[in-house]
Amino acid sequence: MATGSKRKTPPGILLLRRIRGRNWSPKTFRYAILLITFIAYACYHASRKPSSIVKSVLHPEPPSTKPPQPQEHINSKYPWPLGNVFVKEENVLSSKKGWEPFNGKGGTSRLGEIDVAFLACYSLGMYVAGHLGDTLDLRLFLTWGMIGSGFFVGLFGMGYFWDVHAFWFFLVMQMAAGLFQATGWPSVVAVVGNWFGKRKRGLIMGIWNAHTSVGNICGSLIAAGVLEYGWGWCFIAPGLVMSLGGVLVYLFLAAYPEDVGFPDINCNSGKFIKRRKNIEEDADVEGAGESSSSGSGSGSEPGYENKTGVGLLQACMIPGVIPFALCLFFSKLVAYTFLYWLPFYLSQTPIGGEYMSVKTAGNLSTLFDVGGIVGGILAGYISDKFKARATTAATFMYAAIPAMLVYHFYGGVSQTVNVLLMMVAGLFVNGPYALITTAVSADLGTHKSLQGDSRALATVTAIIDGTGSAGAALGPLLTGFLSTLGWQAVFYMLVVGALCAGLLLTRLVIAEIREKLGYVDEVPATEPLLNERR
Repeated sequence: MATGSKRKTPPGILLLRRIRGRNWSPKTFRYAILLITFIAYACYHASRKPSSIVKSVLHPEPPSTKPPQPQEHINSKYPWPLGNVFVKEENVLSSKKGWEPFNGKGGTSRLGEIDVAFLACYSLGMYVAGHLGDTLDLRLFLTWGMIGSGFFVGLFGMGYFWDVHAFWFFLVMQMAAGLFQATGWPSVVAVVGNWFGKRKRGLIMGIWNAHTSVGNICGSLIAAGVLEYGWGWCFIAPGLVMSLGGVLVYLFLAAYPEDVGFPDINCNSGKFIKRRKNIEEDADVEGAGESSSSGSGSGSEPGYENKTGVGLLQACMIPGVIPFALCLFFSKLVAYTFLYWLPFYLSQTPIGGEYMSVKTAGNLSTLFDVGGIVGGILAGYISDKFKARATTAATFMYAAIPAMLVYHFYGGVSQTVNVLLMMVAGLFVNGPYALITTAVSADLGTHKSLQGDSRALATVTAIIDGTGSAGAALGPLLTGFLSTLGWQAVFYMLVVGALCAGLLLTRLVIAEIREKLGYVDEVPATEPLLNERR
C-alpha cells in the first residue's frame, strides 16, 4: 500500500490554518514535529516505569533482613509535587505484606518474568510495527498504538482495585501493552527522519532523544507520587497520560511534509525536493509555507511520488544494520536492567548506613536518567563532530564498564557519592543506546544504497531496536534470578554485556579509523535496494 494515497491533513492543523488564514512555514513545522514526537515517546517511557517503582511494594524484603526505620512526619498540607518528595518512611497500603502472587518465595523471579513478557512482545512486535510504519499512515498508527498501550497499562493497575491475584492476568496485560508499545519507536524516528536531513542529525536527535530519560523521570515521579493511594494508581495515571498523548498526536502530528502541502525532503541536504521537477527549495524559506494557506489536505499531491516500504530481509542487507543491531542487543540489556531494577536495588541496599523507602528510591533513580540525557546529547555531538558513530558508541560502552563497577562498590558510601556515581554511569550507559536508536538508525534508514529514499526508515529502526529489545527483555529476566545470588552477580552480568556491545562494533570502528587516516578506498555502492520507482 502506498503511503501517500489516503492520508489527510491532521484536523488540529486544519483548524489552526483556518484561524491564522495561512499555513505554517517548514521551519515552524519542524519545531512542532520535534515537540510532539518528544511528548509522545516521553509518554511511552513514562508508562513503562511504574513496574520498577512498585517492585518493592509487590515483593517487599523480609523484615528480619532490613532494620526498622524511624518514622518521619510528612507535611500533607500540600500534595505532591508541592509537598515532600524525599522521605525516609511512608505509609503505603500492602507495602509490608506485598501482593500475591509476587510476595512469596520466587517473587523476584515472577517480577522478572513479567518484565520479560512485556519486552519479548515489544521486541517481536517491533519487526511487524516497523514494516507497517513504512506502509501505513504514521499519524494514525502512532495514535492507536498510544491509546491501546495506555489502556492495557491502566488495566494492569486495575488489578489492585479488582483484587486480582492471578499471575496470568498481570502477564497478559503486560504482553498486550508490549505489543502496542512496539508502535512507538519506529514511528517517531520515521517521522523525524521525514522532516530532517543528515546535517547535525546526531546532535539534534541526541537532544531530542532526551524524551527517553524525561519519560523515565516523569514516570518515576508520577508513580512515586500516587503510590500512597495504592500501587494500582502507579499504572492508571501514566496510562491516562499515554492515551491523552495519543489524542495530541491525532490532532497535530504531520507525519509527512506532503500532508501539509510541502514536497518531499532530501535526506542528505535537509532541503525539500520536487522529484518530478527536479528542483530544490530551502526548508527555511517562509514563502513556501505562507503560500500554502489552503494546502493539500489529502497529502497525495499529484506532483509527488508515492512510496513503498522495503522488506525486512532487504533492510538487513543495508551495510551496518546487523552490527549495530547486535550491539544494541547488549546495550539495551544493560540500560533496561537499570530501568527496571534500579529503584528496587536502591531500596534493598544500604546507602550511608541507611535504607531508603520505596518512594525515595523511585525519586533518586531518576538521576540515572539525568545523566542519560547528558550522555545522549554528548554522544550525538561527538559523533557529528568526528563523523564516527561506531567509534563514539564503542568508546562509551567501554567507559561504562568502570563506571558501573565503581558505582556498585562505592555507591553505598553516602547519598551524595551515590548520586554522582549514578549520574556518571547513566551518562555512559545511555549515551550509546541513545545514539544507536536515533542518529544511527536514521542514517542507515536513508543509506546511499536506498538512493536517498526514506522508505526504509521505520523498518531499519524496527530491526535495530527490535533486536535491542530482545536484549532488554533478557537483562531484567536474568536480574530476577541473579539478584538471589547477590547484586555483585548482577553487576558482573552488566559488565559482560557492555564489553560485548563494544566488541561487536570493532570492525566498524577499524573502518572508521582507517577512513580518517586515509587508508580506505571508496567502494562503489552495489545495486540499489530500491531501484523501482512509481
